[in-house]
Amino acid sequence: MSRIGKRKLQIPTGVEASLNGSVFTAKSGKGTLELNIDPLVTVTITDGVIETTPVNESPRANVIVGTMNSLIENMLIGVSDGYTKGLEIVGVGYRFNVSGNKIGIHAGFSHPVEMVCPEGISVKSISNTEIELSGIDKQKISEFAAKIREIRSPEPYKGKGIRYKGEHVRRKEGKKAAK
Repeated sequence: MSRIGKRKLQIPTGVEASLNGSVFTAKSGKGTLELNIDPLVTVTITDGVIETTPVNESPRANVIVGTMNSLIENMLIGVSDGYTKGLEIVGVGYRFNVSGNKIGIHAGFSHPVEMVCPEGISVKSISNTEIELSGIDKQKISEFAAKIREIRSPEPYKGKGIRYKGEHVRRKEGKKAAK
């Protein structure tokens, strides 16, 4: 079994965790998240501690127990603290326009690209070139941030495009001068 699968998770204060059959639920004032537990994994909740153990010693059970442990930990962090993901846009004339739950992205196309935030994700404009996505579901936030980044991925020559906050874009030198 993996080290991650053997990990014991503490339930944070203010979070209510329950197991109903094969559905794990984490609840707090920020919201509720649910996870279907794989049949090869047993989850036990005792005295504010969550443990995951494989049902048998098959290779698949040993692999999936670490995955379930990580997913449960992400749920506990999400409903207690929440997740944020920052995006920035680099380029002349490139900018974000945030209005309500819509993001208008001006990224060098002949028209602005409009995106609607999924339910459970809130967007905050820090400046014209920076936005911050926040919510309780790590997977939803990361997937939506990847969709936004996909509109204009950073290119290696000038570095123009949409990138994650703090992401390093590997730059290329370009054409060398002819001799």
